[in-house]
Amino acid sequence: MSNHFDIKQYEVAKEPFYQAQGKEIALYEAAYNARLPVLLKGPTGCGKSRFVEYMAWRLQKPLITVACNEDMTASDLVGRYLLDANGTTWIDGPLTLAARHGAICYLDEVVEARQDTTVVIHPLTDHRRTLPLDKKGELVQAHKDFQLVISYNPGYQNLMKDLKQSTKQRFAGLEFDYAKAEVETGIVSKETGISTEVAAKLVQIGEAARKLKGHGLDEGISTRLLVYAATLIQQGIETTDACRMALVCPITDDADIRDTLEHAIDAVFAD
Repeated sequence: MSNHFDIKQYEVAKEPFYQAQGKEIALYEAAYNARLPVLLKGPTGCGKSRFVEYMAWRLQKPLITVACNEDMTASDLVGRYLLDANGTTWIDGPLTLAARHGAICYLDEVVEARQDTTVVIHPLTDHRRTLPLDKKGELVQAHKDFQLVISYNPGYQNLMKDLKQSTKQRFAGLEFDYAKAEVETGIVSKETGISTEVAAKLVQIGEAARKLKGHGLDEGISTRLLVYAATLIQQGIETTDACRMALVCPITDDADIRDTLEHAIDAVFAD
């Protein structure tokens, strides 16, 4: 099956917009050059996935992304036998495809996967760089260009959803957070074409909401949601309606928190 697989379909053809916040580009490049596995941690919607996409484009390497979830099994990652007209055929999973063909494999929100699933990545994250396919009786030696990247949100950690130390200590790590106000304003404006004045007001609302984290909100307003609000405004939606749709409704069902956020929106856009 892998003989007919075209890895080029996973190439990032167009440069994604990414605004560096520090030394993360140089640090990641050094990790890739040494083929070290990399762990990215930071809040939802702060740019982790965009960063990986940008680095894949910059390094000119294919990128295979897996959105992890609690129902994901090891077979979903490595592959399985499937029945077809000719009997059974082995189908490589995304992790196996990346290892065979030299792609960057990005496991997004890896803590959402069961811990008994994530242990399959261990042999790929040390000197062995191998992936055992037990059901097939094959040991895949990772391509020289293969790299494993995982991400998670420490804000959602609990006893049931955290990476084991035995997994964490197999990775080099980069920490992400929401950008400083002026940088985030530039990102929102660049992504959507909205004026920097309006973008700055959206960022102001976002910063106000982030201060409520742990005081009624599980998570603050992400940069992604600020981009959504700006996109709606660019579509001709009134600013307050766009903000309520993109910045309030998705993040809380609590009436008091909704009122607090709506007051902040009204105050920021009052003039």
